[in-house]
Parts: sequence; C-alpha cells; structure tokens
Amino acid sequence: MDNGTGSYRRFLSGDKDALEEIVKEYRPGLEAYINSIVKNFAVAEDLTEDTFVKLLAKKPKDKGEATFKTWLYTIGRNVALDWLRKNPHGRFVPYDEIDGVLSDERQFKKMYFNEEIKQAVHDALGEINPDYRQVLMLSYFEGFTIEEISAIIKKSKRNTSVILHRAKKALKNQLEKENFHYEI
Repeated sequence: MDNGTGSYRRFLSGDKDALEEIVKEYRPGLEAYINSIVKNFAVAEDLTEDTFVKLLAKKPKDKGEATFKTWLYTIGRNVALDWLRKNPHGRFVPYDEIDGVLSDERQFKKMYFNEEIKQAVHDALGEINPDYRQVLMLSYFEGFTIEEISAIIKKSKRNTSVILHRAKKALKNQLEKENFHYEI
C-alpha cells in the first residue's frame, strides 16, 4: 500500500492532518504535471488547488485499482482537461500580476527542476506535442510506470509505450535544436 492511500483513509476517517500530509507530499509534482497540460503556471497552481479541494469537499472513493498517486494524478488531469474545454484560449493574467506569476514560476522551477539538465528538459517540453509532454512529465519527473501512465491518460499500455517512444524522440530533437545534447 502506498503512503498516500493510508493518509487518504485517515482523512476519510476524520483525521484533518492527513490531508495536509497528502498536499505536502504530492503538490509539487501534481502542479508540474498540470502545468505540462495547461502551459500556464498560475492556472496550474489554481487547478492543483481545485484537485485537492475536490478531495476535501467531495471525498471521492479510491477504488484501489491503482496506486493513490496514479489515482490523484488522474483526478488532476481531468480537472485540467475540464478547464481546457471551458477556456480554450487560456487564462488572461492582468499586467500588474505578471511579475508575481513569473517570479512564482521561476521559484517553482528552481525548487522542482533543481538541476540544469532538468531545467533544459522542462523548457524543451514546452515546445513539443502536449500528449508527448504529459507522458514525459509522468515518466521522467514523477517516476510513473507505463501501466500507471496508461491508467492516468486512459490509453492502452501498448499505445502509451508508442507515445512515450515518440515523445522521447521529439524531446531529443527539440533539445538538439536548442544545442543541448543529452542522451535520453
């Protein structure tokens, strides 16, 4: 049983500290993953909050079909895709908030993508197909297996493997365009 499952069960039983543990454990990675979908850090922060609010308010049942982390990321992905459907042109950030949003994003990148290679890869991810970006985020930065990724993105394992293979090639090509040579 993974740690999130135990914390979530405790939360459902009334332990308020358990939700705080879940947020501390999973927020940075979930936020990075959602940002890979919506390509807007401020929106990703809001949607990550919405994901945790959904856990708090609706208390959905974890059917135990996957790890807690896989289940949580599936909820986050659905929240992000719902937002994209409702906001096809993205979110407008008022001019006076731009410096704060950019500063927050830079701070987040330093914390989460703390190595130069990870930062270069993250920047290149922004330039490739969104489906490719999602599977690479889940694979490289979150350490999900093919089975877990296919559960999150709702594709077969074979299809997910093909997408991941193509994503690696696309990322390598993008990194080479940016004169960053690294074996993926």
